[in-house]
Amino acid sequence: MSETHQPTDDGSRDDEFEPVQVFPEAEEMDLRPGADDCYKCSTCDTNCPVAEVDDEFPGPKFQGPEQWRLKRQDDHDIDDSVMKCSNCMRCDNACPSEVPLSQMHNTARGEYVEENMSKLSREYWRNRLLSNYGTMARIGSKVPRLTNFVMGLTVTQVVNEKLLGITGERTFPAFATETFREWWEKRGGAAASRENARKARTRRDDSSADERKRVAYFHGCYSNYNTPEVGKAMVEVFEHFGYEVVVPDQRCSGTPMYANGMLDDAERAAETNVDELGAAIEEGADIIASCTSCSMSLRQEYPELFDFEDTEAVAEHTWEALEYLRVHEDLEDELADASVDSADVAYHTPCHARNQGLDGQTVELLSGIDGIDAHDVGDSCSGISGTYGWKTEHYETSMAIGEEMFEHMEQVDAEAGMTECPTCAMQMEHGTGYEIDHPLEILSAALVDGPEAGGGDAA
Repeated sequence: MSETHQPTDDGSRDDEFEPVQVFPEAEEMDLRPGADDCYKCSTCDTNCPVAEVDDEFPGPKFQGPEQWRLKRQDDHDIDDSVMKCSNCMRCDNACPSEVPLSQMHNTARGEYVEENMSKLSREYWRNRLLSNYGTMARIGSKVPRLTNFVMGLTVTQVVNEKLLGITGERTFPAFATETFREWWEKRGGAAASRENARKARTRRDDSSADERKRVAYFHGCYSNYNTPEVGKAMVEVFEHFGYEVVVPDQRCSGTPMYANGMLDDAERAAETNVDELGAAIEEGADIIASCTSCSMSLRQEYPELFDFEDTEAVAEHTWEALEYLRVHEDLEDELADASVDSADVAYHTPCHARNQGLDGQTVELLSGIDGIDAHDVGDSCSGISGTYGWKTEHYETSMAIGEEMFEHMEQVDAEAGMTECPTCAMQMEHGTGYEIDHPLEILSAALVDGPEAGGGDAA
């Protein structure tokens, strides 16, 4: 995680120098020290998947610290190439000087959209629609079968491409006939989970059987509307370990909004999430996310961009699901006796998992399950980066970035794919035709169902 350090009055700077305020949204933060920490090693540029395949993209060094230096002269605007950045955030992980590159990029995109993009343009409204997927999904999921039929029509794809600039090369993700939250309420909500967790602690002869272990699930938009099986698996796995699960009211994590420069939308969503998740923390819960982009947003981007009362508390109490179980439970020992029907899977580490230091954990864990052979397909980026690969002008770039991942997936002896990121899953399926699963589905099959119950079918 990148950190921003305020300048110190140690006499090393010119006391008469007064830099201009670059971004109005950033009145509470000063990113100049981070820009000055950059010593132009270009490590970020060599790790940028967009720069690797697009010779016209100037790279994260220019988009971040160089642009901040230029903006000290008030006759320079934000360069429009900032909209080519996919927000993969690999530059943060690569920088040896902890320059807050993605924070600079996010803030610059917000400034560019606010000051330079016409609010009547096709690009603005296309980006706004893609950014607010949760709003559109809430409407579409009311009549999922009809929505799926309409969105699958060739004429719809043609209209989307010609009218909005949303590529017709991709298949729109299907809405589930029952959302995760509908399943959750029908199942009995928090009360049912509390009882299931109590029974699990008793069954496991847990010394803390009478103590409450609680987690709050941040399911995000996709697990709610499109892949509720991921949310169900998360609940079942955590209840298996004796945790009662609560599901607070929530909005989108904000990740697609940062990537499109819609910072006002992101701030409204973040305010709701911080308020609801902060209340869950007050009641003794840690925050669990099944999507690594969601956990990245709550952990890093919220404290970088917002200063709501409980922002820091939410960041400090947020965990990715497998990470939490590894730290708080003896997960490896539990999986030593677990098994599923034999399956080989090609695993891709999402960039936003890698940036949280979570690369390697999934393959290491799943390798301990009898019947699973998990192949890590390398450190390449999938290329889709959320909404990025859905835009007509970026589709070919996203596929060029993903080519290395596709090749690695096809080279290993695997029958299916696996990743924690829903949009990476879209790209993996789009490029290879493999069915893609979430690691939580494998854990649920191994720990909760078992091969006798057909749990191995999850892979």
